[in-house]
Parts: sequence; structure tokens; C-alpha cells
Amino acid sequence: MSTVTTHVTKTRRNTELVLLAFAIGIVLLAYANVGMAVQDTVPADLGTLGIGIGVLALVFHLVLRWRAAYADPLLLPIATLLNGLGLVMIHRIDLAKGEDISEGFALRQLEWSALASIAAMVLLVLIKDHRLLSRYTFTLGLTGLGLLLLPLLPVIGKNVNGSRIWIGFGGFNLQPGEIAKITLTIFFAAYLVQTRDALSLVGRRVLGFPLPRARDLGPIMIAWLASLGVLVFQKDLGSSLLFFGLFVAMLYVATERRAWIAIGLTLFAVGTVVAWKLFAHLQERVTLWLDPFAPGQSDQIAKGLMGMAAGGMFGTGLGQGRPEETYYANSDFIMTSFGEELGLIGVMALLVLYALIVERGLRTGIGARDGFGKLLATGLAFSLALQVFVVVGGVTRVIPLTGLTTPFMSAGGSSLLANWVIVALLLRISDQARRPDVQESGNASIGQDETQVVKVR
Repeated sequence: MSTVTTHVTKTRRNTELVLLAFAIGIVLLAYANVGMAVQDTVPADLGTLGIGIGVLALVFHLVLRWRAAYADPLLLPIATLLNGLGLVMIHRIDLAKGEDISEGFALRQLEWSALASIAAMVLLVLIKDHRLLSRYTFTLGLTGLGLLLLPLLPVIGKNVNGSRIWIGFGGFNLQPGEIAKITLTIFFAAYLVQTRDALSLVGRRVLGFPLPRARDLGPIMIAWLASLGVLVFQKDLGSSLLFFGLFVAMLYVATERRAWIAIGLTLFAVGTVVAWKLFAHLQERVTLWLDPFAPGQSDQIAKGLMGMAAGGMFGTGLGQGRPEETYYANSDFIMTSFGEELGLIGVMALLVLYALIVERGLRTGIGARDGFGKLLATGLAFSLALQVFVVVGGVTRVIPLTGLTTPFMSAGGSSLLANWVIVALLLRISDQARRPDVQESGNASIGQDETQVVKVR
């Protein structure tokens, strides 16, 4: 006699569609609120914006039904909401500076949003299995290294605000480090899957603390030297912290050895202290961090702090503050702009949205059925978490200001493109993680909130 066990798995695509509609409604409400507060009228292009965002979101949703029916249902709505709110704040700051939609940063941000989401959809269609990426381990590693070195080249390399992290040709500017973040994460995941057994071995014990073998310290030393190179030659503290922190975190996840965290923190602390002693630009950052109100230096952090203080708990209201008085209020300091007009509650809501993306990414890593997928999803989620921490920590004086952008919200095409690609990769991995092992032949392409029945005898 045979026993039949039925396991029901839902695709949750209808749930995603409802959440998308809710996210777009919030964005349009915020956009109308800004128009009423600044111009005393509902924006004439409200409907056009709603149709544009709605069409992009709907097409993305349909691509998921077609190519990744079991993908996580929360990632796309949250990314759409964050992207849309960032667009609203950029438009609000444009209006404060007397620039209309055709002159300011908002139109460019909208164009980059469309391009980034289309790139994410193309990636989902082309990459049917994330494990294919592990075949190009060293190719992607070399690509990431090359992208990091591009800003150091003459002619195309550009120095902006003291950091050499941009390249430019014609009227087009790009921050290649944002793309390198993704290629290096894939490289780290593939490399650590291959070497984690050796890296997990324990060498000598110091004060009862197990340390790795000396012969296995090579990878972390190379990552440390590379991050110091970014810090010294490109004068970019944020990217240096992001890349090294990402590698150490993935190394710990791969090996489950706390010694790697201790070694990584020690190496980074030593490196930053030495660099601070030797280089003036780091000394300026630390001085600004310790005393942002001191005379004779930039008052950027001071203005950001005063703006958030003016917002208080509930904020001044969208369109009713003065966030434009802070330098780079639409990019590096967009979080202080939200803090002033939405208050502490609004900022906490935004941080909860970021925490949800990270949580879903980590959940995807736990559910992935292969080691490469587990490490890749974990690394991508951690890169977003670390970037948000570095940005928010910088504008609130928890750590020195780094100049990184807030994912999905800050003005800038490079960051927007990279973060949408990260969402696409997490969607691809989550589709495999949530997809049933066995499918009935008649239900091979489910695109609704239907149930997939798997029978095991």
C-alpha cells in the first residue's frame, strides 16, 4: 500500500501585484503632496508619471510570472517603492532650486530608473540559472578589479569632490565601482565555495582562540591590500569599507570561523589608522566627523544634522522643509532630506524597508539549494545592508562621512543600475529556492497565485 503526501507551494505573484499597486499609490500620493505644498496645485503630470511607473512595474511583474514564477514576492514592490520615493524627493529639491521637471535631476533619475529596471528584466530572461555565473569565477574577478582601476586611468578618470571614483567620456559619467561591487560578490561566492574546506581548518590557538593556518591568510591579505589601494589612490573610504567588509562577511559565512571576523576587523582598523596618519584627506574626514560645527571647514554635516533636528519626530511635511540648503541633498544626503520632511518616524519606516530587503535576501540564501547560491544571496544582501549602514552612519555621525549613495533613492544612474541588478539576482536565486523539486508536467509555467501540487509516494 502506498502513501501519498501532498505539498502545496504558492507562487505569490498575485500578492506581489497587490503590493506593487500599493507601492505605486504611495509614490503618487507623495508626488501630489509635494506639488500641493510647493506649487499649491496637483502636478499636471501626475497621471503621466503614474502610467509610466505602473507600466514598468507591470511589465517586470509579467516577466517574473514568465521566467521566475516562484521568486520572492516582496523584493520588487519594496524596490519600486524606494526608487519612487527617491524620485519624489529629488523632484522636490529641484523645485526648491527653481528647476522644473525638464531641467533638474528628476527627469534623469526617471530615465535611469527605467533603464535600470529594463536591465534587471533582461538579466532575468537571459540568466535562467544563477549557477551558470560560477563558471566565470576568475573572469568576473578580473572584471571587477579592472572596473575598480578604471578611474585611475588618465583622460577618462575624473576626480569629483576629492575622490577619484568616476569615469567620463563625452557627456556620460559612470561610477564603475558600483558594477564592480556585483562582479566581485559573484567572484567571492564562487571562490569561497571552492576553497571553504581549506579555509575552515584551524591552525594554532592563541589564548584559547583558534586561528586559521598561516598558509590560508593569503586571500584576506589580498582583499585587505586591495581595499587599502582604493582608500589611498581613489580616496574613497566608503568603497574601501564596503569591499573589505563584504569579503570578510562572506568568508565568515562560508567557513563559520569567527577568527576571520577578528582578523578582518584588526586588519581594517590598522589600515585605516595608518592611512589617517599619512593622508590629509582622511584627516579632514575624521576632523569633520569629530566636530562638524568647527569653523573653517565644510558645514555639510552640520546642515544635515540641523535639518533632521528641525524635522523632529513627525517631520515638517513633504515640500514644507528646507532640505535643499544641505549640499548634495538629493544624493549623498538624501536621507537627511527625508529626515527633515518625514521626521524620525519616516526615516525609521525607510530603514524598515531596507531591513526587509536584506531579510528576504538572507532568507533566500538560507533556502538556496546550492552553496554558490547561498553565498551569493547572502553577499548581495549584506552589501545592501552595509551600504545603508555606512550612508546613514555617515550623515548621523556614527562613523566618518564616506560619500556612498543611498540604494535606490540617491540621484545617480550607476548606483541605481547596480542595485536593480542586485534585486534581479536575488529574484533569480529565490525562484530556484522556492520552486518545488518536482513539478507536474501540466503545470510547468504557473504565473498566478495558483498552487503547485507535488506528490511523493
